[in-house]
Amino acid sequence: MSQVTDSATITDSPDYRDAGLVFPPGFTFGSATASYQVEGAFDEDGRGPSIWDTFSKTPGKVWNGDTGDVACDHYHRVDADLDLMKELGLGAYRFSIAWPRIMPTGTGAVNQAGIDFYSRLVDGLLERGIRPVATLYHWDLPQALEDAGGWPARATADAFERYAEVMGAAMGDRVHTWTTLNEPWCSAYLGYGQGGHAPGRHEPAAALAAVHHLNLAHGRAVQALRATSSGDPDYSITLNFHVLRGVGDGAAEAMRRIDGLANRVFTHPLLAGEYPADVIADTAAVTDWSFVHDGDLAVINQPIDVLGVNYYSTATVRLWDGVSPKQMNDGHKGAPGGTAWPGSDQVVEFVEQPGPYTEMGWNIAPEGLEELLLGLHAEFPDQPLMVTENGAAFADEVAPDGSVPDLERLDYLRRHFTAAHRAIEQGVDLRGYFVWSLLDNFEWGYGYAKRFGIVRVDFDTLERTVKDSGLWYSRLARTGVLPA
Repeated sequence: MSQVTDSATITDSPDYRDAGLVFPPGFTFGSATASYQVEGAFDEDGRGPSIWDTFSKTPGKVWNGDTGDVACDHYHRVDADLDLMKELGLGAYRFSIAWPRIMPTGTGAVNQAGIDFYSRLVDGLLERGIRPVATLYHWDLPQALEDAGGWPARATADAFERYAEVMGAAMGDRVHTWTTLNEPWCSAYLGYGQGGHAPGRHEPAAALAAVHHLNLAHGRAVQALRATSSGDPDYSITLNFHVLRGVGDGAAEAMRRIDGLANRVFTHPLLAGEYPADVIADTAAVTDWSFVHDGDLAVINQPIDVLGVNYYSTATVRLWDGVSPKQMNDGHKGAPGGTAWPGSDQVVEFVEQPGPYTEMGWNIAPEGLEELLLGLHAEFPDQPLMVTENGAAFADEVAPDGSVPDLERLDYLRRHFTAAHRAIEQGVDLRGYFVWSLLDNFEWGYGYAKRFGIVRVDFDTLERTVKDSGLWYSRLARTGVLPA
């Protein structure tokens, strides 16, 4: 998918403060979490260690030395959290399954206690009239599989297929939507290239092998789930897209490169059955792509019922000619942060964007969501879409009366929902929207320093408090009408 804008400046955004916008009948309003970020109980009931257990306990990797050992204690508080979801009026809940809770080493024996926990979760959702949307993989790879090579190894895709078979047989009669992977871009590039996410490796060739094996794991998992799910679930994958702006003389080239590596290297094999030729050429100095075997692309190119779209902000890029890739990678003084592959004479730099910003330092650009949805619809017109993550971190404060008046987050969500509505009005088949996140939680490398939740979690007492944004969203979810 080419989600690019060939201009050095962004035009003024449309006014996203309209009121009374009605979403289509059947539109899904949900919220989302991920297993390692909320569950806790890291060593209970047979769960094995994941790469995030290892990474978070490695000094210097996570802010303040935080870990997901306890997180939101969702594992023990699941019934109360389910009641909270019902009170909010959620139509669906997107959660992820911890692979090491099901198969502690990633292969071999199945841990029945893990199956029982997620079955209880799914049953509890159905009892409360909430559709279960289950993600098989949200980054917590069993450590034993990483020790054997991780996602750069083809055997990990083999193991994922078996894991999908187990889950399809266990819950495929009750899960509404199966999502195979969440944001494989992060798993591949941040985990094996940039090193900021678990397992923290800095190996460009391994990152590209991971891209392919994650794509392959998706295709095999869809096949396995279809073979074992006795109900009639939907099948999906969730991607995080780079909505790009370019600056400088080489803007178009910078955007082409990043669009290829960030967007099209996933959408094209998944939805069109091919890897983009320009991406293969761009990375020829890194790898010969021999990890792609005959028949792989046919397996990857499985029909899916919905494509999950995660969006938070835009990205601005430019070509940098003043330093070689080796100097950049060696931390040469004056070298920019960016993306480069050995053999290239230029690097692509991600440049600071105009504000305002969230607490993550990400720019707030609701028009980017509309642009993204319209671009995907134009390129893949028959593919239904779902916003599977959108939200914002802000430094919330508890008011003297105990409420949490998070007006910045409320405004952020209102503007982005309006952008989504504008896309629907222009013909985009958008089926629903999941706010990230239901709960304040363990925010990966930022530990507990960043709060995305529409429900506040006091990490000392674990008490939950619905924020003003959560109250606002509850009205939207119940009525289907965007309030003022």
